[in-house]
Amino acid sequence: MATGRVERRLAAILAADVAGYSRLMGTDEEGTLARLKGIRREVADPKIKEHHGRIVKTTGDGLLLEFASVVDAVRCAVEVQREMAERNADVPPDRRIQLRMGLNVGDIIKDGRDIYGDGVNVAARLEALAEPGGICVSRVVRDQVRDKLAFSFEDMGDQQVKNIARAVRVHRIVLGERPASPEPAPGTLTKLPLALPDKPSIAVLPFQNMSGDPEQEYFADGMVEEIITALSRIRWLFVIARNSSFTYKSQAVEVKQVGRELGVRYVLEGSVRKAGDRVRITAQLIDAVNSAHLWADRFDGSLEDIFELQDQVALNVAGVIEPALQAAEIRRSAARPTNDLTAYDLYLRAIGPIRSGERGKERYLQGLDFVKQSNGIRVTVPPSPAQHSTTASFT
Repeated sequence: MATGRVERRLAAILAADVAGYSRLMGTDEEGTLARLKGIRREVADPKIKEHHGRIVKTTGDGLLLEFASVVDAVRCAVEVQREMAERNADVPPDRRIQLRMGLNVGDIIKDGRDIYGDGVNVAARLEALAEPGGICVSRVVRDQVRDKLAFSFEDMGDQQVKNIARAVRVHRIVLGERPASPEPAPGTLTKLPLALPDKPSIAVLPFQNMSGDPEQEYFADGMVEEIITALSRIRWLFVIARNSSFTYKSQAVEVKQVGRELGVRYVLEGSVRKAGDRVRITAQLIDAVNSAHLWADRFDGSLEDIFELQDQVALNVAGVIEPALQAAEIRRSAARPTNDLTAYDLYLRAIGPIRSGERGKERYLQGLDFVKQSNGIRVTVPPSPAQHSTTASFT
């Protein structure tokens, strides 16, 4: 039975939705709908028309757009988000309408006015990864516009998204500055996002003093310094210096922001609480790219010998974190496409079966093949988790 020829074409696809739509509607249905119509009429529709876009379809809080030019699509997305930010400047946070956007370039199938295909699906997944008011794009979008538009991009790494078999390389458009803006005033400091290094990187933030006693600040700060020192002994790990991480002391800051500004993939944060002559230290390891919690624990001890307690906690934290980071890095490397591997990723793939306890001739031969592909890079194999003590209580 003959079937009609499918119409395909390459296009830039922009998917957008309203962050917290259900909450906004639950609070004020009529007011939210009126404001959404105003945004469409005054912001979105004029920008879409200006940049030669086509509205494919709308849902209650969503919008799917198609552009013939990826440059036009990115310009449209950035201009809409910047105008939305200006409109929200004087609006209470709980009443702000903020858009999340995802942009991809791909081969699509046209069916009437609607479009289908992986290119559309990836755009929708990128939208889900974006922060309210933010824009996430695929690597192909970044590559197409990086030399044509004066926007900065932050590499968010490979992301495994729903119903897409391969990992998607995601980049976030930095909206903090407008292109071709005038030079900053003398003495003005501008923090630009730093690219993530190939090797694992971590920042240890100042621990929060939960004791209500200002004199315990020295203990909390000394605890962090000892942990930084212990982690610095792990030769395959890049550790941010104390002077950089302590700039965030006494600040309420998001882990993603720390990762962007310090150029690290992992962040360790914690707190110290004192009761009598006992102290409790809590710590948690977070992936700064997606805010996922990788590890958390608490440590109890006596203040009879402060320095010994600090040493013990620092060594135990480092001992537990090292295999946790190793496992996280192996998972990250395993999700990367095979045509986008660095020597470090090849090394991780080589030791993955050994770390997981897998055995067999085929697995070892596969590991040796990864080592050969790494061009003979010299690496130091970190000790296995079994060599670490993870005792969490001291007397």
